[in-house]
Amino acid sequence: MEAFNKIQELLSEINGAEPTDKEQLETFRIRFLGTKNIIKPLFGEMKSVPNDRKKEYGQALNGLKQAAEEKFNARKEALEASTDEAAYKDMDLSLPAAPIQQGSRHPISIVMNRMIDIFEKIGFVVAEEREIEDDWHNFTAMNTPADHPARDMQDTFYLKDSTTNLLRTHTSSVQARVMTTQKPPIRIIAPGRVYRNETISARSHCQFHQIEGLYIDKDVSFADMKQTLLYFAREMYGPDTDIRLRPSYFPFTEPSAEMDVWLGTDTPATKKLTKGTGWLEVLGCGMVDPNVLKNCDIDPEEYTGYAFGIGIERTAMQNFNISDIRLLFENDVRFLKQFSAVI
Repeated sequence: MEAFNKIQELLSEINGAEPTDKEQLETFRIRFLGTKNIIKPLFGEMKSVPNDRKKEYGQALNGLKQAAEEKFNARKEALEASTDEAAYKDMDLSLPAAPIQQGSRHPISIVMNRMIDIFEKIGFVVAEEREIEDDWHNFTAMNTPADHPARDMQDTFYLKDSTTNLLRTHTSSVQARVMTTQKPPIRIIAPGRVYRNETISARSHCQFHQIEGLYIDKDVSFADMKQTLLYFAREMYGPDTDIRLRPSYFPFTEPSAEMDVWLGTDTPATKKLTKGTGWLEVLGCGMVDPNVLKNCDIDPEEYTGYAFGIGIERTAMQNFNISDIRLLFENDVRFLKQFSAVI
């Protein structure tokens, strides 16, 4: 039959085709596999094929189409391989590779790791938690009332279409989660990134890092907290460092204090850093408010504790004499290379 003869003719043409470049291969594709290919009309001839040979005819057509696809794929792979080989033919593989630039630790990581090492030496354990937090763990558990200004969207990043889920404003939320899942004694530090809806400038950013500490046990006193922070200050700033505690206010501690370290006014740098006073504010602290313990199902009649929070960016800027906080978030390699030798 003529239809069968046509199939054989096309099959012979496909088997004998050897496209040698992309243009010839594209011509082959259009002729045998394109939307208006030469095989497609043969399917319309099925109606003129005797019933007892329709199966044979269908199989022959499918074989023809498959042969065209296999030929196209084989020639395409061969042409691509020859192109790749030609591209590398003149390449001198004995040339040394381009040097890999050695990275450096980020100043925030340097300071944070140093602080973690200091507190781990006296028994504090690192605790980490989610950055997307709920209202209860971030505010309510920390004794922040519903009408507190910090809950306003002008101060806090809430998730879209949500009034209960937010980007944590402090790592105190980690303390809340630990206190609600563990029984005292608790001795943790919570390092991490936090977010506040602030205007970005040389001295403030909408994202920054904190490391907060929490110690809860029986008979924990303000004196215990002071001695812990004195140890930290002398490990961080030098063995002869003195500290002072000034009364302050935080919703989750009572009494609360700000801690300053004495840097002196002997040099122009320290005089400028301390604004002529010799004292530099480094952290906030206080005894855990009994309401916070109650919120987390810890008996304030049996347990007491203290908490503190340190801003990593401020300490990094002081240690490395960085004048603009934005430099810490720009990932400028020229800036970061300065810290490659810092341990």
